[in-house]
Amino acid sequence: MEDRKIRVAITHGDTNGIGYEVILKTFEDPVMLELCTPIIYGSPKVAAYHRKAMDLQTPFTIINSAEEAKEDRLNLLTTFEDEVKVELGQPTEESAEAARKAMQRAKEDMQKGLYDVLVMAPVVPNPNPAKDDKALTIMLSDVVRIGLVTAHLPIKEVSQAITVEKIVAKGTIFHTSLKRDFRISNPRLAVLALNPQPGSEEQEIIVPAIEALEKNGIQAFGPYVADEFFGKAMYHDFDGVLAMYDDQGVVPFKTLAQEYGVKLKAGITAICTTPDHGPAFDIAGKGTADEQSMRHAIYTAIDMFRHRIEYDEPMANPLPKLYHEKREDGEKARFAVRAKDQFKKADTPEEK
Repeated sequence: MEDRKIRVAITHGDTNGIGYEVILKTFEDPVMLELCTPIIYGSPKVAAYHRKAMDLQTPFTIINSAEEAKEDRLNLLTTFEDEVKVELGQPTEESAEAARKAMQRAKEDMQKGLYDVLVMAPVVPNPNPAKDDKALTIMLSDVVRIGLVTAHLPIKEVSQAITVEKIVAKGTIFHTSLKRDFRISNPRLAVLALNPQPGSEEQEIIVPAIEALEKNGIQAFGPYVADEFFGKAMYHDFDGVLAMYDDQGVVPFKTLAQEYGVKLKAGITAICTTPDHGPAFDIAGKGTADEQSMRHAIYTAIDMFRHRIEYDEPMANPLPKLYHEKREDGEKARFAVRAKDQFKKADTPEEK
């Protein structure tokens, strides 16, 4: 890696939300500029409007290209010249378009290698997300990491969307991210059941998927009933938890992640994080937004960049394997027995 600070691209998000507020509050602390070289993809006029409205003093330097970014400064890259009407607290097509323009410019610069990691300020979720998304959304905090097999689906569509292949694919992405992005040498992955009581999905889909992950050398355990798993704080025994759908993962995560939450898009080439909250239109312009999730989204992206370098360098020229690794059967059995027993088919009606 070049002898320079990590370049962090930050898109400004929906311009009528709290994006600029949490960005400017984050960089009020000059220590942040010692960790990275930030490049905000946005609009100087809109940024100045928010800064004045929030009575913030955070200085920024206007640039026209990422190549102009200077260390020890908050660089603001002009992504469009159009006038944007700011209506704090009101989602509009104009504010959404400003977010899209910033993201498009950031994507173009990503392909050119002009920065190292991407952090996105919040936008309104896409109402029609791709249903065949091969990436994995992982929610992160200092307490738990939860990945979602399906996302943004109506409950009635979840069971049809869950397949052995999808669980194996998402579990493999999760395992790889834990090793490469978080430097966990031998991750333990808990897989949640879909139903509160044993059902066909567990027997025919989830259990076979766990077994397939095991055959691929991944320590996967379960399926665990979600309420018991979180109620008994079993997540402390694992490095990651794979939930089947949004509410099954999001609700306990929001409950446990009291100080901050970060979302990671795993399974793509780029390092991309975002605060685990939306544009928060209800508090936009009131100066009360908490910047901790934005700050930790930046921390996470920087740590991942460093971890990937540490992980990838020796992998480029691996030493020949001179021994056979012994499977940790004792630990495997300790986690697996109780979960799998929950979902064995009953032999008689009395045993159901």
